[in-house]
Amino acid sequence: MLHLLMKRSRRAGIIVLVLAVVLVVLGTLLATTARAQSAPAYHFVYLRSIDTLGTEVVTPGPSSIVGLLSMRGAPVMRWEQQHVNSVPGRLTLSIFAPGAPTTGLPTQNIVVHMVGDSAKLTISANGTTSEQALHSAAGAVALVGNSVLHTALMADHARGATKASLPVFLTNGGRTISATVTQQGDTTVFSIGGMDARILWDPNGGPREMSIPAQNLRVVRTSGTATVSSAPAPIDYGAPANAPYTAEDVVIPTPRGYTLAGTLTRPKGATNVPVVVTISGSGPQDRDSRISIVSNYAPFRDIADTLGRRGIAVLRFDDRGVGASGGASSRDKATSADFADDVASAVAYLRTRRDIDGTRIALAGHSEGGLIAPLVAAKDPTVRAIALLAGPAYNGRRILEFQNENGIKAATQLTETQRDSLRRIVPKGLDSLSAANTWMGFFMKTEPSAALRRVKQPTLVLQGDTDQQVTPEQADSIATILKGSGNTRVTLRHFPATNHLFLVDPSGAPGGYTALKDTKLRREVLGALADWVVRVMK
Repeated sequence: MLHLLMKRSRRAGIIVLVLAVVLVVLGTLLATTARAQSAPAYHFVYLRSIDTLGTEVVTPGPSSIVGLLSMRGAPVMRWEQQHVNSVPGRLTLSIFAPGAPTTGLPTQNIVVHMVGDSAKLTISANGTTSEQALHSAAGAVALVGNSVLHTALMADHARGATKASLPVFLTNGGRTISATVTQQGDTTVFSIGGMDARILWDPNGGPREMSIPAQNLRVVRTSGTATVSSAPAPIDYGAPANAPYTAEDVVIPTPRGYTLAGTLTRPKGATNVPVVVTISGSGPQDRDSRISIVSNYAPFRDIADTLGRRGIAVLRFDDRGVGASGGASSRDKATSADFADDVASAVAYLRTRRDIDGTRIALAGHSEGGLIAPLVAAKDPTVRAIALLAGPAYNGRRILEFQNENGIKAATQLTETQRDSLRRIVPKGLDSLSAANTWMGFFMKTEPSAALRRVKQPTLVLQGDTDQQVTPEQADSIATILKGSGNTRVTLRHFPATNHLFLVDPSGAPGGYTALKDTKLRREVLGALADWVVRVMK
């Protein structure tokens, strides 16, 4: 699914790429820390789906705050943020080899000092020291891009200073981008370059949940020391009791040097059955396409169960680099076209199975998956049919521009002058995002119409009418493009009071996802999909 902007980082609805996000328990963090003479360390764990990615320990002191970030398979990073009268000062980054003690000498040490409109860097490595001065902006703060907690610290600084915008110098890119901090009820949204991070605050103080939806990432405070090996209970992908279908764990080979892990549900006692391959939206998704901000939301599991009871097999798989799938090293530079190659590998695998009818394979893509499915079908005309659930008709830049504008309008605490100022920032922020991120660059420039015009298979287009991530008229545009290129087998369905996730939602605003009560795919959507699949698979 694509998780977009309003919000990034990279995915949860069409795209919601995010930067990062929030603070800990330190009230107005810098101010509180400045008063503290001795404070405890606060432990956080980084979670993505069922995986524990790493930990971060934050220790406040009277004149500085220290963070220790340990991510699985990556060098350990120690950061120290000095502050004077609640204003961020010098930032020091120390990098240690994985597994090396952080009490020894770092492999690299970087000191960042913001002076006037410049960022002055002192870099020490391999016994040598060099200095650089990079142009930035007056009043800019340095940001440790990989640290959610440091981003939270800067967000808290902006809130405490009642700043609606804040220039940010990215230490992992050397660029300066304007960030905004807005409050939506009990949630703080930190946005940078069109990317959001959401912080849900506990009524008694401190964050209750920190999330980067586009990355399917949660950062949770623990009651004590957390370790990277600690992990949530694994998800059970098996079939429910008394289901008329079985669930088999499968391994899908690819020609790219890694395998994908999935679950194939298949009607009991049936042979030569038709099958649907599910394709997730933006951001790292497991095979159920779960997202952390919506409890018990597992749309692909709902689809597999519904189709399994109608005699249709379903293959759903963990995205590249997620769960039990390999390919993590290539994920950060992968585009939608690369993910289309993974789907093609899943199709090729199914054609090797004797219990699957290789001539009756359909694709069902949600959000970004609705961009990927036509890419696959246009290359492989033997794919029987495709279903597009909230798929985009516009290029990513147009979608992100809408989401940014939507977010600016929703920030009721801003004046019109502040809104106009933010609107002027958006184009440059999107340019920076496109240049810095391979996936985002492809998404922003790709016109879905190019692949859609080459799709001649039966196509189902499903759309929620309160979707604020992929707007409802895009479904009509997709149908028009398909029909205009000679595809006479197009079915279009709209669903009232239905959001981007295909959940009942009169508002559809992504900011309200966490409060949704019914987190099962709408029965009307599942029914429409199942009826269509059964019909086209005959």
